[in-house]
Amino acid sequence: MSETEGARVLVVDDIEENLKVLSETLVQAGYKPLQAKSGERAIQIATVAKPDLILLDIKMPGMDGFETIRLLKEDPATAGIPVIFISALNQIEDKVRGFQAGAVDYVSKPFQREEVLARVGTHIRLVQALRGVQVEREKSERLLRAMLPDAIADELKERGTSEPRYFPEVSVLFADLVDFTGTSSRLEPKILIDELNDMSTAYDHIMQDNRCERIKTIGDAYFAASGMPEPNRDHARCLARAAIEMRDWLGSREARSPIPWRMRIGIHSGPVVAGIVGTRRYIYDVFGDTVNIASRLESASDPMAINVSGATRALLGDAFRCEARGALPVKGAAPMEMFWVLG
Repeated sequence: MSETEGARVLVVDDIEENLKVLSETLVQAGYKPLQAKSGERAIQIATVAKPDLILLDIKMPGMDGFETIRLLKEDPATAGIPVIFISALNQIEDKVRGFQAGAVDYVSKPFQREEVLARVGTHIRLVQALRGVQVEREKSERLLRAMLPDAIADELKERGTSEPRYFPEVSVLFADLVDFTGTSSRLEPKILIDELNDMSTAYDHIMQDNRCERIKTIGDAYFAASGMPEPNRDHARCLARAAIEMRDWLGSREARSPIPWRMRIGIHSGPVVAGIVGTRRYIYDVFGDTVNIASRLESASDPMAINVSGATRALLGDAFRCEARGALPVKGAAPMEMFWVLG
């Protein structure tokens, strides 16, 4: 089976004999021909069937080939379909006008079947090659956006680079699974990865719904932020809502999962620096004391609890019920006021 076999070709000609000969020629070569006897009908079929290529006569009653191709190229749904003119108008002026109208090729009547098939095959292979490039481009786009925030991915695509930035006001979250090492040692590798993937996927959706951004996962740890790379004045509240939804989702998951995971969450607010690290494998990372303190707050939290700093508590205002814990020690820093977020 050839690589072009099965491609759909729309044949447009007002003469029945031409339609018959061209269609039979295409069928013998493994193509699937469609037929139209007028420009109006050709546009209708092309819009619905999306053929791989169109063989278009020029001299037809009513709408001629030039008007037909003009309307095809004006419609985004059909603009990308290649058109080959097959016409008895074989003066150089006619061919130039055909190419200017958007045709990819021109075959003069009376045509030779071998020539028609050669030209059809060439252009269908080009179409298929372009589609392959587009598929690969879309895969790369999805991969890039899975690795980077949308704003950073757009900047990287447009400029080829992304400069590090300072964000004066953001909130940072760390979530970690309780007794991960002990529980994971009893699980098969596939089961463990499936569990982590299920949780991370759910958390990613929660973050997106609350205008937050997952930065990365580090083993069982989940690292996210709000207020960057797109500024968000409500960053602390958005991240606190996301934290509550994460905790509640994991709690409800326990009822349907044989593995009873529990998590600790810590949130701190302040300035950070963020940017792309690496050139072969892009990683969007966040740095600064705010990140370190958020990690310490997670370590100082309890299972299925959300522990926030005084800075974050002040930004939450009356929108959340919080309970003071007092000033507690923080590794590498002075004691810090901490609060439970209850709801």
